[in-house]
Parts: sequence; C-alpha cells; structure tokens
Amino acid sequence: MKKVVLTLSALTAICLTSCSSDDDSSVNNNQVIAPITYEFERGGNSTVSFSGQTTRIAMAQELRGALLDNTLSASQLMGMFAHEEGNEDFSDATLNASNKNIRSKTAASSDYFSANTVAAEAIKSDLDAWITEQADVVFANWAVTAEAGVAGQIQEPGGGTTRYVNAKGLELNQAVAKSLIGGLMTDQMLNNYLSVNELDAGDNMENNTAEVLEDGQLYTSMEHKWDEAYGYLYGAEVDPSMPVLNADSYLNTYLSQVDSDADFAGIAEAVYEAFKLGRAAIVAHDYDLRDEQAEIIRASISKVSAVRAVHYFIGGKEAMEANNMAKAFHELSEGFGFMYSLQFTRKPGTNAPYFSKSEIDGYVSTLMAGNGFWDVSGETLETMAQEIASRFGFTVEEAAN
Repeated sequence: MKKVVLTLSALTAICLTSCSSDDDSSVNNNQVIAPITYEFERGGNSTVSFSGQTTRIAMAQELRGALLDNTLSASQLMGMFAHEEGNEDFSDATLNASNKNIRSKTAASSDYFSANTVAAEAIKSDLDAWITEQADVVFANWAVTAEAGVAGQIQEPGGGTTRYVNAKGLELNQAVAKSLIGGLMTDQMLNNYLSVNELDAGDNMENNTAEVLEDGQLYTSMEHKWDEAYGYLYGAEVDPSMPVLNADSYLNTYLSQVDSDADFAGIAEAVYEAFKLGRAAIVAHDYDLRDEQAEIIRASISKVSAVRAVHYFIGGKEAMEANNMAKAFHELSEGFGFMYSLQFTRKPGTNAPYFSKSEIDGYVSTLMAGNGFWDVSGETLETMAQEIASRFGFTVEEAAN
C-alpha cells in the first residue's frame, strides 16, 4: 500500500499538532481525528489485539500450499481446514497448539448465518467436498493428461505452467482459496465484527462509553471487535499498524491488486482510513461516525471480489479464444472462487449481499454443467461478467484491465 504510506507521510506535519496514538487525544474541538497509523493506547499500552485472526490467516496460508502437495491425503488436508487443538496438522507448532481453525469461522457471521445454519452448512460442505476431491481425485490423477470428464494435468503451450484440474477443468485449490476470501475474511469482517449486532451486543455500548474493560484486558469489548475485523485484512502484515499490503495470499493481496488498477485506485487507502477513523470514533464514543466508517469498508471490500471475478472471467474467455486452455482454466478457477465469494458481500445500508446464495448457486450450476469449463461458452462468461459489474456499478472494461 505504497500510496497510503506516502499520503500519510504528507499528512504527518498536519497531524502532529492534532493527533496522537493516545486514546485520550483522539478528539480535537469535538472533531474525531484518525491517528496517523492504526495505533491506540490506554495508559501507554496498546489496546489493539487480533491474534486469532493472524492465526487463521496463517492456517489458511499453509492449507493453500498443501492443496498442491500430491503426497497428502484428504484427511491431512481436512485436518488443516478443521484443525483440532493439539493435532499436528501444520508445520508450525504454534498453529498446532491453537484451539482455532478455519472451518468454524467459514460462513459463520452473526448477521448472515446465526439464523441460517442450513446455508452455513451447505457452504462448509462445498469446501469440504472441494478439499476432499483435490486429494482423492486430482492428486490420484496427478500424472494423467486432463481431458473433458477426466481429472489430471494440463500445460500451457510452449512448455508453460502446468495446472491440475478436476474432470470439469476446475482447479480446486483456486476454488478453495478464493472462496475463503469471501467465506472467511469478508464474511467475518463485514457481517460479523463490523455488525452493529456484534459491536453493540449486550451492554457493549454502555461499557464502551464508561470505558469498562474486558476482564484482564486493556480494551473494551467494542474496541476489540473492531480490531478483529481489522485483523482479517491486515493480520499477516509485519507491521499491521501501517500496512503495505501483499502480506498474504488472500484478501490483503487482492485489495492491493484492485487498488493497482487505475480505475479503482485509492480503494486501499479508503479502507485503511475508514478503519482508523472508525476505531477513533469508538474511543470518542461517536457511534454514528463509527457506523459511517463501517459502511465505507463494506462497500470497498465487497467490490474486491466483484472486480476480480469479472477480471478473471474475461481473462479466461480471452485465453479460451487463444486456445490456451490451461491458462483459461486457471483464470476461470480464480474467477469461480471470487464469484462464489459474492454471497458474503454487503450492500451498504442493508443486511443483504450484492448476490444471494441462490444466485451464486445458479452461477455454479451453469459453470459446472456438463463438462464444466471444457464446455462453457464465451457468451456465458461475458454475460456473468456483465451482470456482476452492473450490480456493483462499474464496467466490465474497467475490471478487465
């Protein structure tokens, strides 16, 4: 996020007289001011904490790599996805000792799934099935040449990259990784920790206003929930207080990629500024300002999956037209995962995603009909890309760069 860093540097002189990382100095003449970096303190000690989010991102990183290790079994891959404390599922001992896992927080937000366990279980089952098929079918056919109806490998022309696909041409590792950007990171951030139902749960607002801290902690419950949302985006950063992006293979990196497109430049800075100002608003007990920042984050983060879905569907269509099916399947598989993630987005001012689960299920059925990507037409991909872009208010051309 180089642009953000540069902009913040330019603002430093202005803010030196009005900003501080100290909680007590976040309000100046009744105006809430965001600190220069995401640093908040109480009594000289940091009140920011999101270790659980950092752990889950690290688990997802290991799972992503393992999905291309054909020596592993389905049970080993599932152990990484649904880890149980003490099991040696990861190469990192601290992850093995953790009581956290990825699966329990997938499709698990309070706003979307607390009263819709049927949908939550269906989504978890999709991921279970893709992970299991990767080991049982794709790994088993690792040296087989893929063709319609047959899983295996397919190489780009001229000795290019080899891709490993199922019988429908879908790279299951890409389907899993990109779907987790929506099902884990986006859903937990937008529909759980930034939800008023979570931020204001129970007596959180009264306790935050009175600065009643969580037992044994330096933060209020409301402060911590906002930080946990922040952690799902920046938790893998070397210095999360001043992120540079491209720190993981998930939402953090794809926010950077969308920001690098001139048509969407500034989106990363908008998210970072909204996170800082929203946290400062919590410290200042300005809950309307907090909720305004949550809406900015929701609109921006939702757009990330939409832009990348359109980008990859058009890229896949163009690769098909160039008769480079290995590249086409790779692009379409990434697009498939981002399209799947759209059911976890959040339309600002509503309690609904930009695309419902039934709409996404319809897209999945269309793409996987017959022999899947071996059969899908360029017209179908163009139509889906157009529908997604139109729903979010940008053009296919803007996202296809």
